[in-house]
Amino acid sequence: MRVDYQVTELCDAFDISRSGYYKSRCRELSERARENRELVKEMKTIHSESFQRAYGSPRMTVELHNRGFSCSENRVARLMSEAGIQARFKTAFRPKTTRQDPDRLPAPNRLKRNPATRPGEVLISDITYVATAQGWLYLAVTLDLFSRQVSGWHLAENMETSLVIEAAQKATSLSGVGPGTIYHSDRGCQYTSKAMREWHRDRDIQCSMSAAGYCYDNATCESFFATLKREAFPENCVFETKAQARRTIFKYIETFYNRRRIHTSLGNRAPNEILTNYFQQEAITLN
Repeated sequence: MRVDYQVTELCDAFDISRSGYYKSRCRELSERARENRELVKEMKTIHSESFQRAYGSPRMTVELHNRGFSCSENRVARLMSEAGIQARFKTAFRPKTTRQDPDRLPAPNRLKRNPATRPGEVLISDITYVATAQGWLYLAVTLDLFSRQVSGWHLAENMETSLVIEAAQKATSLSGVGPGTIYHSDRGCQYTSKAMREWHRDRDIQCSMSAAGYCYDNATCESFFATLKREAFPENCVFETKAQARRTIFKYIETFYNRRRIHTSLGNRAPNEILTNYFQQEAITLN
């Protein structure tokens, strides 16, 4: 049974004055408390914008700094914990293997002796599976190794060679892609196919492939797929529909990953920011 007490009775019980009680109710929040409230409000906005799972306290701190807030990582971690804001934990990297066509010779590995020093110099590509309750989809991506930008991607309901060619073709719009560009992949049958080799030859693009059974040369693509699935996919990694999968992947790549997601390997900048800065500096140099 609920019992309601008068303010006078409560003040007498706790040996405090009524004037002191009313004064405490009117007292404004301290400056620190107001700052914390604003930080939490902004963190919830960032959390929502980053698919509600992408940023832990280190990246959250960087993003807050970028937005003009002054705060330490320890403070951000504490406030995130109190507000129940969490990133999805990263799992260990486990490389996959793909089927090589035994009748087709792979290209040599040109990646290690050709680090990317400019946009479009080195493209890397890979394929991953996307599970839905309506069946499988297959995602091919082509990344610019210099900026980590997903420069081309394509979703299809099969793993035919056209899947990787479509993703590669979209990447050719990136400034710098052309004769002499290195295109690196694993030894999957799509990449060693006649159609893929003709695509390379027609554009004077150099084909490069990882050693047999060694996927770490293509770890940047593998890392992107792991990040995509951790940050954008459902908890069980199975979409309800193919349409939902297409919408989610489009939104993640085009509106978040390329444009806003900060990378520690890029000095806490997003891929598109790296490209913009590069071309701005190039224009200044030419002038």
